Amino acid sequence: MGATGKAYGLDMTDEMLALARENQRKAGLPNVEFLKGEIEQIPLKDASVDVVISNCVINLSADKDRVLAEAFRVLRPGGRFAVSDIVVRGSVSADLRRNIELWVGCVAGALEESEYRQKLARAGFEAIDLEPTRIYRAADAVALLTGSGFDAQAVAREVDGKFMSTFVRARKPGAQKLA
Repeated sequence: MGATGKAYGLDMTDEMLALARENQRKAGLPNVEFLKGEIEQIPLKDASVDVVISNCVINLSADKDRVLAEAFRVLRPGGRFAVSDIVVRGSVSADLRRNIELWVGCVAGALEESEYRQKLARAGFEAIDLEPTRIYRAADAVALLTGSGFDAQAVAREVDGKFMSTFVRARKPGAQKLA
């Protein structure tokens, strides 16, 4: 961002915006602006930003196609999409998704890996890459589900290797103006 750039933060709750603005004040960052809104309808102009980042929020949206279309809309040509998200690798039963929702709220709406790629491409993105940063294993499920009332061992066998934290990267086609 540097001294001449600008960063926008987006949240739909007044409480999080107030916290963000207080942290901004404490850090002395005059070139940051926080906006109230939802990721399905970003309150920014078309082609107005160089990079869209997010940390495990897209999977919480019921309309992921709209989220990706909005990210594409606000990016300048050559702009980058760089988010962290939970992604499903392979098929997962509906029962498993319901159980997983109890121990990792983020995964109930997680997209399957190939579906994520397809949705990004359909939104217009190119240079799509999904890089796993952590693959959740059976031991993770056992640790989180023990004492929850679920058969942690049974769920753990189904979970092993199916969910992953992932860096999702893509680019809007066009002139690359970014350093």
